[in-house]
Amino acid sequence: MGRIGGVFSVLKKPAFIGFTVAGDPDKETCIRAAMALIEGGTDILELGVPFSDPVADGPTIQKADERSLAAGTKVDTVFEIVRELRKKTNVPIVFLAYYNMVYHRGVDRFYKEARAAGVDGILIADMPIEESDDVYETAVRYGIDPIFLITQTTTDERIKKIAARAHGYLYLVAVLGVTGIRDTVSSGAIDLLQRVRKHTAIPLALGFGISTPDHAKVCAGAGADGVIVGSAIVNIVEKNLGTPDNMRQDLKAYVELMKKAL
Repeated sequence: MGRIGGVFSVLKKPAFIGFTVAGDPDKETCIRAAMALIEGGTDILELGVPFSDPVADGPTIQKADERSLAAGTKVDTVFEIVRELRKKTNVPIVFLAYYNMVYHRGVDRFYKEARAAGVDGILIADMPIEESDDVYETAVRYGIDPIFLITQTTTDERIKKIAARAHGYLYLVAVLGVTGIRDTVSSGAIDLLQRVRKHTAIPLALGFGISTPDHAKVCAGAGADGVIVGSAIVNIVEKNLGTPDNMRQDLKAYVELMKKAL
C-alpha cells in the first residue's frame, strides 16, 4: 500500500486534501506555504503543475499559474519543490497536471522523475479514460497512483471504466464548470457521490467549489472520504504575496478550521 492508501486506511474522518500551484508566487514561498498547509493538518498535498492554458481552472488558479510561470517555474522546478518537501514531510503528494506537459517531457521520463522526487499520485485533468492506456501503464509501473476525475455528466458506463483504473482516490467534481469558490455544495455533488459509490469502494473525494467549514460538514455528512480545496487556499496565497509570515499563519489556521469541521 502506498502513502495515499495509507492515509485513507487510518483516518476515521474525511481526508483534507489541500491544493496549491507549484512555484506560486516563487519556489521558496511555495515550499513554505506547502509546509504551512501540512502543519495545519493537510492529509494529502496536491500541487498544480503550472500550465499556460489550464482549461479546468477558474480565474483564481489561472492567476496563480501565471504568477508561477512568470517566476520562471518549469517542470524541473516542480520536481525540485517535491524533493525539498520530501526532506521535511512524509505527507502524500499528488500532481494535478495537463497532458501537454507530460507528453512534451515524455510520459516515461515524467513518471520516472516524479517517482524519484517522491510524488505519490498524478491526475491529468484533460486526459479522458479512453486515451489513458500509456499513462496508466506507466504510472502503475513506477508505483504512482493514477487519479481520475468524474463529473456530474459522466455516465454510469464511463464511471465503471474510470473506477476500474483508479488508484488512491477518485476526484469527484462537485460543480458544473471550472474551479472556484461557490456559496453552497450542490445537490448534484451529493447525487454524484452516491452514484459513484455504487460502482466502487475506492475513496471518493469531492472538489471544485469547496471552501468553507459548512461545505466540509456537508461533504462529510454525505459520506465523502475526502474534500479537496484549491481556490480558497490560492486566495490566501494571493492576499499575502507581500507578507509571507502572514501567509503561513493564515494557511495553517484555515486548514485547522476546515479539519475541525470534518
